[in-house]
Amino acid sequence: MDIRELVENILTKAESALQGVHDSQELENLRVRFMGKSGDFTALLRAMGSVSPEERPRVGQMINTARAAIQSRFIETARQLSLIEREHALALETLDVTEPRHTRTLGGVHPITRVLNEITECFTGMGFEVVEGPEAELDLYNFELLNLPRNHPARDAQDTFYIDDNIVLRTHTSPVQARTMLQRKPPIRIICPGRVYRADEADASHSPVFHQMEGLVVDEDVSMADLRGTLDAFARALYGDGVVTRFRPSFFPFTEPSAEVDLTCVTCRGKGCRVCKGTGWIEVLGCGMVNPKVLSLCGIDPSVYSGFAFGIGLDRLCMQRFGIHDVRQLFEGDMRLLSQFR
Repeated sequence: MDIRELVENILTKAESALQGVHDSQELENLRVRFMGKSGDFTALLRAMGSVSPEERPRVGQMINTARAAIQSRFIETARQLSLIEREHALALETLDVTEPRHTRTLGGVHPITRVLNEITECFTGMGFEVVEGPEAELDLYNFELLNLPRNHPARDAQDTFYIDDNIVLRTHTSPVQARTMLQRKPPIRIICPGRVYRADEADASHSPVFHQMEGLVVDEDVSMADLRGTLDAFARALYGDGVVTRFRPSFFPFTEPSAEVDLTCVTCRGKGCRVCKGTGWIEVLGCGMVNPKVLSLCGIDPSVYSGFAFGIGLDRLCMQRFGIHDVRQLFEGDMRLLSQFR
């Protein structure tokens, strides 16, 4: 078979193969078969050595013309396949913008977090700084520096979870106050929010894990009047004008004197109702002047500085705010309850 017949045979096979191509990958395989380094046209060019010198120009031109023609067919076929594949992709990826879609349900802020944010905003507006600390705490910071040495009877009221003899899950956020007083010099004005733990049986009003926010002010000439004024401002900011505080004597090892603080019942505004059991008052926090011994243990001279501290139970405040009667509901993640506060 001479060169002319070989060229025509290759052209025929290439044209027939191109008519059966269905996708770009098949086309690429054919291109390699006919036009690649080991393809049919390349083999023809390598066979030019057996052609006489007189015939080489004519044969070479014939092969190049045929190669250009088949290359043009490959380009046209590639263009057609590209259009077909694009139309197919558009059909598969068509989006009907008129079709109703499922809306994504947005979550909401947990009621405890809402109360925490409101109280934080209140106190930061009065110049307090937010400070946090570890929940697994050394006995030194959780008890001893707060005037609760080992075997002190007041520890029984704060029985907690012990990791070992020296590490506990903190029973209050007061350790943050101790750490701060050891690290800084007065004036100090901080609030310490966070989770705390006590070995309580879970019931409607008790939980082994709950939330507190404690506050501390240490400076020269700090008095009980400053504490009263701060808490009055807090009460008005949280519940509005007309709400006042009432102090009742109490005992805490880390404050002296100490007091329990009641607020005007926000439900009945002091008239007496079921929420306040007819008294017109609701208990919200404990407070007092920082015990001079605590100041000394934390490296602050009590002859120069004084201070006050308070602790707010966020869970109980949240329950009063939203009318929740069982503290366990705040931790169960029941959407029937939580969706009411979005």
